[in-house]
Amino acid sequence: MNHGRIGFVSTRFAGTDGVSLESLKWARVLETLNYRSYWYAGLLDQDPEVSFCVPEAFFGFPENQWINERIWGRGHRDPIVTERILALADYLKHTIYRFVDHFGIEMLVLQNSVTIPMHVPLGLAITLYLAETNMPAIAHHHDFYWERTRFSVNAIPDLLDMAFPPRDVRLQHVVINEAAQESLALRKGVTSLLIPNVLDFETPPPPVDDYASDVRSQIGLEPGDVFILQPTRVVPRKGIEHAIKLVQMLGDPKYKLVISHEAGDEGFEYRNMLCELAREARVDLRFIATRVGETRQLDDEGRKIYTLNDVYPHADLVTYPSLYEGFGNAFLEAMYFRVPVLINRYSVFGRDIEPKGFHVPLMDGFVTRKVVEDVRRLIEDQKYRQAMTEHNFRVAIRYYSYSVLRRSLRTLITNVTGLTEM
Repeated sequence: MNHGRIGFVSTRFAGTDGVSLESLKWARVLETLNYRSYWYAGLLDQDPEVSFCVPEAFFGFPENQWINERIWGRGHRDPIVTERILALADYLKHTIYRFVDHFGIEMLVLQNSVTIPMHVPLGLAITLYLAETNMPAIAHHHDFYWERTRFSVNAIPDLLDMAFPPRDVRLQHVVINEAAQESLALRKGVTSLLIPNVLDFETPPPPVDDYASDVRSQIGLEPGDVFILQPTRVVPRKGIEHAIKLVQMLGDPKYKLVISHEAGDEGFEYRNMLCELAREARVDLRFIATRVGETRQLDDEGRKIYTLNDVYPHADLVTYPSLYEGFGNAFLEAMYFRVPVLINRYSVFGRDIEPKGFHVPLMDGFVTRKVVEDVRRLIEDQKYRQAMTEHNFRVAIRYYSYSVLRRSLRTLITNVTGLTEM
């Protein structure tokens, strides 16, 4: 049987960022629908046989960084900036033609590349390509530029209106939450399909194997310690100070707060503040980013590097006190590994996820005594904990599994191609 050929396009498909992870999930589900996926980006870790790497398409490419320095936070752009944006866009457009021709692509899936303007020339290139070819395409939007304050003052309102996202007759738009669906209709006058982020809940995680059996001891926990996991990067919008407050109010040195990721590209001021806060609150705060990676391997000292999936099953509680999330993958991961999770009721959770019927301790911007007692009961009452995590797993299967994505993708492909099979 012939496979339909779908081309995924973004600035990066590499690592564990949300866009890369969700794109892989889409590709896996599309494979079950008899579609083969090919990849176009500036940074790729896919199989070279199905990849088309164009370094100039990466948002960190020097020419794009030069452009970004001159268009954000400014109300005017020089003619030379316009020239260089258009020149790079023209070059990238021709590489998209080559990508499509090389692999015989029949439909494009644009992963956030016409959504968040990290790479304006790439967004323009895609928009021009669609206008010139009438290629059927799906734009998967994770976070729009108008949701980020850093893009609010800019020198390219004309280009943002044209390409982020474009209004193309054969372009189907997909958003991940209701607020995005409303704002896209209001700002661009286009309809969209809501497809939430998903996990393969139909395939439960395997039991902990020998490699991952010693996670707790390797990160320095004693047998009687309570492992509270914050499975996020160390950035202000994650609200990690609330997790420190929770552990402080639990009031027992056996509770250890463990953060899986590093501060990364947003500086270390927030991390330093958290360390100071934990010191003052006498909370045992640990950073294990050097022991968590994308793949299992050994570090320079011969110590094991674990994946996040190795770490989750050992946690007694997940804290997710985010102030803002486009969706909330860590919430789904906690449900998948049947770990109870504390949630700060960020807007997307309150509007999109909470009505589905999950049972979780909830805080509204601050940690209350009731939240602390809910958490304590979840940790100490095994029967209560198991009933809650099993209930949440069943709800997640119903609303956030691959079967939900499969149905939505069938509908999308029918809409965009006019065919049930390509």
